[in-house]
Amino acid sequence: MAVQLNHTIVHSRDKRESAEFLAHILGLEVGEEWGPFIPLDLSNGVTLDFATIPAESIVTQHYAFLVTEEEFDGIFGRIKDAGLTYYADPHGKQPGEINHNDGGRGVYFMDPAGHGMEAITRPYGGGEQ
Repeated sequence: MAVQLNHTIVHSRDKRESAEFLAHILGLEVGEEWGPFIPLDLSNGVTLDFATIPAESIVTQHYAFLVTEEEFDGIFGRIKDAGLTYYADPHGKQPGEINHNDGGRGVYFMDPAGHGMEAITRPYGGGEQ
């Protein structure tokens, strides 16, 4: 059996705000609300299901998105256009920069619930190709 991740729940203070924020940055469409969730479908079949919970219950998570070079250009442009603080590293020690790990490009930014988001053009350990 080939095991695949199908969906995960992303806790947020406001599910609509968080889903629309990430959809805008990634250049995706928000799905129709389904029960307590607002889905965001990714191209590999995984769905992020945004759910509203009390802010004090949110535990910060990290979500990394593998994108093409062209997609990265759009994502990075939307990050800058939105005036978001972005970093080259996950610890926020290199603000206003992107990284070039493994011969690609990467950027970190926060979503409205405080989750760490990352867009990369090469998987870690992928090396230059």
